[in-house]
Amino acid sequence: MQPKISIIIPMYNVEKYLRRCLDSVQNQTFKQWQAICVDDGSPDKSGEIAEEYAKKDKRFIVVHKENGGLSDARNYGMPHATGQYIMFLDSDDFIHPQTMEIAYNTAIKNKSDIVSFTYDRIYRPRLMVRHVLHLDTDNVTPFGIKKKYDVNKIKTRTTDDVFELATERTHNKTNPNRKWLIKHCHVWKNLYKKSLIQDVPFIKGILFEDFPWWSAVMLKRPRVTVVPLPLYYYIPNFGGIVLSAKQLRIMKSLCTGIKSAYKLYAAHADDDQMKKWQSQFMWFFVNWAFRKLKYLKTDDEITQARNEFTEMKNIGVFDNVPNEWYELREKIYKFITEN
Repeated sequence: MQPKISIIIPMYNVEKYLRRCLDSVQNQTFKQWQAICVDDGSPDKSGEIAEEYAKKDKRFIVVHKENGGLSDARNYGMPHATGQYIMFLDSDDFIHPQTMEIAYNTAIKNKSDIVSFTYDRIYRPRLMVRHVLHLDTDNVTPFGIKKKYDVNKIKTRTTDDVFELATERTHNKTNPNRKWLIKHCHVWKNLYKKSLIQDVPFIKGILFEDFPWWSAVMLKRPRVTVVPLPLYYYIPNFGGIVLSAKQLRIMKSLCTGIKSAYKLYAAHADDDQMKKWQSQFMWFFVNWAFRKLKYLKTDDEITQARNEFTEMKNIGVFDNVPNEWYELREKIYKFITEN
């Protein structure tokens, strides 16, 4: 039977968490799925565990490749996906049993290109507190994972202007529209129509690859439906790639993403799209990259950073600055011209 949803699961050094992740897929109330498990050259038993699931359930497909990083693994999984819709699931995370049922039915009902849900904002802080207190974090069950939703009674909001709801901006908790916002650009908390994203690759070798990828997807003017339910359980990886990365690599990754997305928007966006993308997304990442300068120690690191910001200036990234970011731009220009 042709799957309706293909879920792409990159795997690298996750044998500790992988069974929980794959069980959460296998236990979905929605049955017409396939899981593309991409063994990204993992040195542990992640590949073996996935093969074990594939032998018992043909909906699991395991592909093996040399290590190339998260972006490369997601890209590698895409050609193997045969479903009408695509989901991404990080292999140390897991999902609510009704995630696919809710997302797929919502997409069909609203003729959506993207269905955006959210992650459990209580579960992750609980784990972080327990980690600090040296308490067990492996056997903590989310409070809402057993909640059963009536799909026909779930309230949603649909828009043909993704920039109306997608943002990096922090909104006051009293804002009545706050629950409808698509906060941040995490790729794993959405269901996507395959035809929308199959020609949008992730940038290989960088951190925070979500931002330039999501920027490219938004530019396609997708029809988006928001389901404000916490269906994804995000596990903090205390020794993970982001937390252990050098600040210079983080800064350079952010700059690479900014430059790539800006060039795309400069070439294809209309004035309204460019203005909204810059004010709602781009400048937040510019600010994030600039704040990394305080962690750089050597002259070589400072020079590399100056080169990155100079290149952004030269291609026009800082040309049209919103009033709220004017002071930051002046600080960037000062940094660029310093001896």
